[in-house]
Amino acid sequence: MDVFALFEGRVTDALIASFPELADNRELLARVVVEPPRDAAHGDLSTNAAMVVAKPLGKNPREVAGAISERFSGDADVAAVEIAGPGFINFRLQQSVWHKVLSSIAELGDDFGRADVGQGEKVNVEYVSANPTGPMHVGHTRGAVYGDALASLLAYAGYDVSKEYYINDAGSQVDTLARSAFLRYREALGEEIEIPSGFYPGDYLIPVGQALVEEFGNSLLGKPEEAWLAPVKQHVLAAMLELIKADLKKLNIEHDVFFSEKTLHGPGGEIEKTLAWLRDEGLIYEGRLEPPKGKLPDDWEDREQTLFRATQFGDDVDRALVKSDGSYTYFAADIAYHRSKVLRGFTTLIDVLGADHAGYAKRIEAAVKAVSGGKATADVRFCQLVKLLRNGEPVKMSKRSGDLVTLADVVEEVGVDATRFMLLFRRNDAPLDFDFALVKEQSKDNPVFYVQYAHARTFSIFRNAARDLPELDTTDAALAGADLSLLSTTDEIELIRLLGSWPRQVAAAARAHEPHRLAFYLHELAAQFHAFWGKGKEDPSLRFVNDDDPKLTLARLALVDGVRRVLGNGLDLLGVSAPQELS
Repeated sequence: MDVFALFEGRVTDALIASFPELADNRELLARVVVEPPRDAAHGDLSTNAAMVVAKPLGKNPREVAGAISERFSGDADVAAVEIAGPGFINFRLQQSVWHKVLSSIAELGDDFGRADVGQGEKVNVEYVSANPTGPMHVGHTRGAVYGDALASLLAYAGYDVSKEYYINDAGSQVDTLARSAFLRYREALGEEIEIPSGFYPGDYLIPVGQALVEEFGNSLLGKPEEAWLAPVKQHVLAAMLELIKADLKKLNIEHDVFFSEKTLHGPGGEIEKTLAWLRDEGLIYEGRLEPPKGKLPDDWEDREQTLFRATQFGDDVDRALVKSDGSYTYFAADIAYHRSKVLRGFTTLIDVLGADHAGYAKRIEAAVKAVSGGKATADVRFCQLVKLLRNGEPVKMSKRSGDLVTLADVVEEVGVDATRFMLLFRRNDAPLDFDFALVKEQSKDNPVFYVQYAHARTFSIFRNAARDLPELDTTDAALAGADLSLLSTTDEIELIRLLGSWPRQVAAAARAHEPHRLAFYLHELAAQFHAFWGKGKEDPSLRFVNDDDPKLTLARLALVDGVRRVLGNGLDLLGVSAPQELS
């Protein structure tokens, strides 16, 4: 039961009943929202309906609010309706509404909060997509966790989601990787090597060199680079991709699709096809670009070149597609790649990129508008840097990659749960301090521990009930039959009210592509639950288990079970375990 969605429907019905001329104006009615009031003292729900429709109706907002309010005079679920400020309508609900919410949590279980806001829309979430030149480092980890949690959230909210990894296996960095692996091959054959500047020095290439010896023996020695580069490149790319998959698996991340950039290139490849299509559509021309403002970049060329009409689709400048040497620009590959997503039927394309790609959003959005004829949208999300600390000081760890802290280093020290939750406990586009000491601390200052402890505490309460009231039936069926009308204190109703906002949180987070909202919500729910438990220590009448009142105990256990289910559902969406007890 989604109270907010339920009352949005009732408010819309009240609007149409009061003003029939609004019935066909679905775009206007879609702007009507029902949400918690900013001040809880003003009621349970608040709507902007009167202010949304007043101007189109040519009426005063408070006059419209009065007409809407009258429609709720006989609503059995509404205790009071108040008009506030310029025309907000605040509702106070009967306690029985919140009891129905708690019953629906027990009835729906893991599906409480599951939404259909996506209505099966095909969404492609592309995330991580690091160059396949070594193990995942901490800079990739935040995007990996954000993208994975977002994909889970969208699927839970009714979207048809595909999780994709774009393999950057066509650039010059792959040739450098192959040359670095060849050095390790020579090393494995007993030669002393020196790794030049610009090569990949990490120890992770040592086993690759040994594997090359097993496959080729010493047959590659003495051959020119053009003879050994291709087979070494193929071998090392396969090895690096398996290394990346293994690193991601440490965070319980698995992609549905691994898309190779190489497939876009070559005669008859997707880049050629895409450029031909753009040319036919009149979206490519030969021209000159204005020099960028400020200092000219080193690669600036004042020449006539092949340009995409990106400004026609909202970009700041038109974009070059072909370099002076005749090869394609990175952006040409980007257009072809995103066109392939559109041709695969996706209508929302989400790209999760690092902070160093901050200027890419407009060009990608323009490309998707162009290749889809405006039928698909791109949402480019950036993950800011993570600063690793220990007790507030910058941290230094083993550097298997040669010069970077790896994903495996982080997970090995603090675990999957702490890594995922802490990286989601802040907006993806805000810088993040990750303090190893804090995330291993078992205290309320550690958000992941605080939330998991709340979940574990729900099980502890049931164990206490079994100990103190061994005759009390606490099966699901018994909890479903509990007399919830006994839950009437302010603390009880406030906790149920917060549980009732979970479906709204899921829907809002999915629409906004912001899984951090779920982490914030879970922390708030844990805090309110812990506070209620703490009050029971001071006031025996507020304890969840009351030896002298089995009926009230059963009702409160139903409330505890609701907390357990919502916390469990939320942690699962974030890819974090929900333990029954903590050591």
